[in-house]
Amino acid sequence: MKSYRNSITTLLFILFSVQIFAQTLPDTSKQLNEVIIRAHFSDQPLLKSTSSIGILNPTLLQKKPEQSLVPAFNSIPGIRMEERSPGSYRLSIRGSLLRSPFGIRNIKMYLDEYALTDAGGNTYLNLLDASTLNGITILKGPEASIFGANTGGVVLIDPHKTRDSSLISAGITAGSYGLFHQKVSVKKQWKKYEFNFNQAYQGSDGYRENSALKRNYANLSQKWQYAKKSQLRSTILFSDLDYETPGGLTKAQAEKDPRMARTATAMFPGAVDQQAGIQNKTWFGGVLNESQLSPTIRHVISFFGATTNFKNPFITNYEERSENSGGIRTFLEHTIKRNKFHLTSNLGMESQSTRSEIENHDNIFGKKGNLQSHDKLNALQTFYFAHVSANIGNRLTAETGLSLNRYSYTYNTIAPVMTPKAKKQFDLQWMPRFALSYLFRENISGRVSVSKGYSPPTLAEVRASDNVINTDLQAETGWNYETGLRLNSSNNRIFIDLSVFDFRLQNAIVRRLNENDTEYFINAGGTRQRGLEAQVVQWIIFPNPEKFIRSLQLRNGVTLSNFIFDD
Repeated sequence: MKSYRNSITTLLFILFSVQIFAQTLPDTSKQLNEVIIRAHFSDQPLLKSTSSIGILNPTLLQKKPEQSLVPAFNSIPGIRMEERSPGSYRLSIRGSLLRSPFGIRNIKMYLDEYALTDAGGNTYLNLLDASTLNGITILKGPEASIFGANTGGVVLIDPHKTRDSSLISAGITAGSYGLFHQKVSVKKQWKKYEFNFNQAYQGSDGYRENSALKRNYANLSQKWQYAKKSQLRSTILFSDLDYETPGGLTKAQAEKDPRMARTATAMFPGAVDQQAGIQNKTWFGGVLNESQLSPTIRHVISFFGATTNFKNPFITNYEERSENSGGIRTFLEHTIKRNKFHLTSNLGMESQSTRSEIENHDNIFGKKGNLQSHDKLNALQTFYFAHVSANIGNRLTAETGLSLNRYSYTYNTIAPVMTPKAKKQFDLQWMPRFALSYLFRENISGRVSVSKGYSPPTLAEVRASDNVINTDLQAETGWNYETGLRLNSSNNRIFIDLSVFDFRLQNAIVRRLNENDTEYFINAGGTRQRGLEAQVVQWIIFPNPEKFIRSLQLRNGVTLSNFIFDD
């Protein structure tokens, strides 16, 4: 019966994949224009950028499956994204997965101009629906000088699906293993006001036993151009995510039946018995004001926050978390233009607070049992930053940045024994970055950079599944040395991007397991992470909407990594 249902859903996928548009799609030939990015504060050509960057533009995202971000992210050299089960993302940028058995840590993420990563260092990327995103920019390597605590990199997400003035679109996708994905997008722009609404639902049974997924997602964003060079933007999203976790198998079990869930042992019941899974209900919102105070001065300020209700029936316990976060990010930008000299200076700060209340109970076949532990942890993260970028003679780009990072958390136990509130204060950290890019010819550029990264332990590492608050964990720090080369052929047919880096990390945080399968984290000395990344993009057939084959592009990526513990 199940194979019959899979056949039906596959047939539905072929016959009823629907797209309804109020306007025709934009001419894809625009891709051949010079690629412009916003990696830091202002738009700049990719060829002149001083950073190693991966770009997932709207066209590339549209060509990937709508139900997951994994294929899109894995098309970028140096990036590895995994799904332990549908909806359970793990993301590694240049080896940052070392400390992330699940979830996303050590990487800073922004949705528009709002920090999606909370003060405790956690990011719920799986709450977003891939089909509603317009583009993603990935900055590889430490970018702590202007984005705060990270050693892995930064991900900047553009949630605005289309640039058209008016749009109504809907789509349905169905596939094997019970996959069903539905989406609706509405956009309307008046003279000074813009309205965007996206709604999506996704469900699937999963390939393995106990790996079903359900997600309801809605996002509303607005923009008001209240003055000629000033605008007010806002966004609010709700995501209700529920997915099952099948657990790990031994080699013998995987060879016997790779679709089975983790089975019961002499000590613990299995994943199906315990109804192992994740339930996450999150509201996230933000408001931003951008004003051009004068021809040379721009001011941006944003406020953002989130509230999360998180439940995790696991093999050994039933965890519930209540999380509330709030933050502010603001900066002033000053621009000077003199003939072939262009100087941009930014000065700002970002501050976040996350309050977490965590309870662990016995798991009685998916139901809460007796209370095991009850703790409260509050994280506070603040950093001040300065950034200067100079374009000299249309060829040389020089950038320098510096941030001062402050991180602390407070904690106290409510049960089984109440303890007084205590505080862990980390040392102040200066995070500098120096970078140069030089345009040797109109289509060839080289770059070098030196940057320092900083990443304190996340709340999920301080208080891991062993339910012990580990105040001995220290922050990771490290220096990254990098050089690279970009080439864009004169006819725009071939683009090559090459990077070589050497990252030296201290106090690396790694995972350990107790005998009862609960985890804890330790600082395991230093690592030496050296690598080479290369990407070649070639147009076999240039975009032309009037031809039967509208375009054909070949993309190749190479990642060579040599990561070792050096002590």
